[in-house]
Amino acid sequence: MSIQRTDVLVVGAGPTGLALAVDLARSGVDALVVERSGSLFPGSRGKGLQPRTLEVLDDLGVYEEIGAAGAPYPVGMVWQDGVRVGEHRMFDDVAADEGAPYAGPWMVPQWRTQEILAARLAELGGEVAFGREVTGVEQDAHGVTVAFAEGAPVRARYAVAADGGRSTLRRALGIGMTGETVDPSPMLVADLRITGLDRDNWHVFPPAGGAGFLAICPLAGTEDFQAVAQFQEGVEPDLSLDGIRALVAARSHLAPGDVTQVRWASDFRPRAAMADRFRDGRVFLAGDSAHVHSPAGGQGLNTSIQDAYNLGWKLAAVLRGGARESLLDSYEEERLPVAADMLGLSTRIHRGQARRGAATRQLGLGYRGCSLAVETRADLGEGALRAGDRAPDGIRGGVRLFEEFRGAHWTLLAVGDAAAPGRDLPDLSGFPGLAAVRTVRIPSYEAYGDGVFLVRPDGHVGWAGACAEGLARYAAALAGQPRPGRRKNVLITRGSS
Repeated sequence: MSIQRTDVLVVGAGPTGLALAVDLARSGVDALVVERSGSLFPGSRGKGLQPRTLEVLDDLGVYEEIGAAGAPYPVGMVWQDGVRVGEHRMFDDVAADEGAPYAGPWMVPQWRTQEILAARLAELGGEVAFGREVTGVEQDAHGVTVAFAEGAPVRARYAVAADGGRSTLRRALGIGMTGETVDPSPMLVADLRITGLDRDNWHVFPPAGGAGFLAICPLAGTEDFQAVAQFQEGVEPDLSLDGIRALVAARSHLAPGDVTQVRWASDFRPRAAMADRFRDGRVFLAGDSAHVHSPAGGQGLNTSIQDAYNLGWKLAAVLRGGARESLLDSYEEERLPVAADMLGLSTRIHRGQARRGAATRQLGLGYRGCSLAVETRADLGEGALRAGDRAPDGIRGGVRLFEEFRGAHWTLLAVGDAAAPGRDLPDLSGFPGLAAVRTVRIPSYEAYGDGVFLVRPDGHVGWAGACAEGLARYAAALAGQPRPGRRKNVLITRGSS
């Protein structure tokens, strides 16, 4: 049987795998997504997109569709004995900020997010191969060979396990998961058609009579509601139509017949666990394959998409840009601590030890102190932007920064005095691994402070200095010394001082 070949094999067509494939495709990397199921996941499970993830999806070219498909979270309405008794705010309000265009979470059913990403992938020439169940993996110094229950094996230079918490690829590599049960009580989640409830509120029915809670939330852009229910330890949730009808009738003022359809249902026990490592040779773990969260706080899907965003540009830099292969070591270095922090946050929220506040928006996550973050300025004040941080948005001198950052290129940003006429900036073209470099000059902006900033393709500051001295050395160390006669990278200059 002939072997199919590709640059990157992505196992799993969930939000993580699809986001990664889109990121690779826009950089010209040949990637094949394989999915064990015969279609995309049909449920709403991960329905909350946090502001940082919305920024990522904007950069990947799908925010317009995501915006049209969703809505803000509705206000919770608490019921008791068939009477509305008060409102409940799921998320703390966070003030809008010029540097952060998306202020709060956006609700989009997971199945719709996946459809949008799959359509974007197809637009870029990529594909998903369904019905491909992984049965084994072998790797050597040059690539990875993955075998399937049916069809030809695939040979890739790299592979990514994005196939969920029970990842077949992770298990085949012998990578363990370390974690804990967050709550021994079983949970049910289901997409339902219901009559008798308005779609303006998230309807909350608190525990009563020894039973757990029930929450029913209208899903934006659909006719469906998502129901979440908690059960006593040892009880097995009944996922049938009759079972869910009985559940809803027992815990709310609705009649069994008000549940007209069960479109999808699943049960689970909240757990927090993380893979012992995120890389094994030429195979990387991303998303639920690497970390499993309680759904409280909406951190799992968001952390997963951001895994893909971190890994995508690095794979592209090695495969297409000529960067040193050791650049890929920074994926685990950067993402494993972030995943650990988000696991802790999700667990504390589930147990009522933390609120869904600014931390859940994920805008403050960064990579300070990691090998790719080089800060050369001294005596920075508290709260100052530093290398490793997310680069803020903003408009200065007629330039909107996120529009300049959008794409697979690096951005050389000069701010304030560093952008003044006569202040030279190094020509970073010709450095393998930097792909395109876009140079932008803007007037002083307090979110940055005056200086020079090299912004990575994933929107984090890689290098920062009061002037450009030392920047070329950073580029050389990151990507390897320029090679005479190589094709020069694209240098685009925007903005003004």
